[in-house]
Amino acid sequence: MTVIVRDLRPDDRADAEGFTRVRDLALPFVLTTPDSVRHVLTRSHPAARFRVLVAEADGEVIGAAYVGLVHESPEPGQGFLNVYVRPDRTHRGAGALLVRTGEEHLAAVGARKVYSWVLDEPGNRAFAERCGYRTGRSAHSLRLDLADGTLPPLQDPPPGVELRTAADFADDPRPLFELDAETASDEPSDIDYAFTDYEAWLEETWRHPLQAHELTVVAVVDGRPAAFSVAYADGKGRYATAMTGTARAHRGRGLAKLAKNASLHRARAAGCREAFTSNDTGNGPMLAINRWFGYEICATEVRYVRELG
Repeated sequence: MTVIVRDLRPDDRADAEGFTRVRDLALPFVLTTPDSVRHVLTRSHPAARFRVLVAEADGEVIGAAYVGLVHESPEPGQGFLNVYVRPDRTHRGAGALLVRTGEEHLAAVGARKVYSWVLDEPGNRAFAERCGYRTGRSAHSLRLDLADGTLPPLQDPPPGVELRTAADFADDPRPLFELDAETASDEPSDIDYAFTDYEAWLEETWRHPLQAHELTVVAVVDGRPAAFSVAYADGKGRYATAMTGTARAHRGRGLAKLAKNASLHRARAAGCREAFTSNDTGNGPMLAINRWFGYEICATEVRYVRELG
């Protein structure tokens, strides 16, 4: 059986479906759809030099990878390579071929470091270390049963705070971009981020096919977004929190928890059956909030890094 690695063909629905199947099996706690795969491939900023790779054997997609540069980082030369292989199709060389192809691409476009998220399981970690990667920070993925579980009761916002949805900002989402840029820069990470390109944010983030603007809740103070909980939904009963954060000037008031609670209630009312989120293992405040909601850890990933020669 010969395994080949090639670029995903964005106009080939079967390719996107094959990628989605692989990622669903490898990372069932991450929302992926064929439309979202095609979106990140065709709408990514040119400076990201982004590619979606698939590993194919006998006409079947058995592995896949996202690879590119972190163009939002003020430090040049930061690359990412996230590899996924169907759990029932391992030990066929797909993972190693995806890693080699991805690293060759990154080296060619000027990457000096490669970061990769790896499931915290012995086989996955051993594979990353055989490929020359060293361990870094980690993150928990968490799941909440929306169908049969319970949520904290809805709370009235405090005086001077209004709860809106992202849909209310459809005519001018720039205030949400500004809040996203501020909160993202404070997220625990191996890489610093600086979101400055509003048009790119509109294309890549605001118009992402998983974005659920009616489920995203924004806490507004004096007419400006002060905190938000950004929702994704796949149309199949699954919901995920893409970001929850508060502007620095309004932290310590419980606004992020207020927004997320309202978002979760909206998601359940819309028919979502389960909710997912992810937190850096060192992000104690957000982990505490999610425990308060009833989330339970369902997986842990480790961020590995390799220096390119």
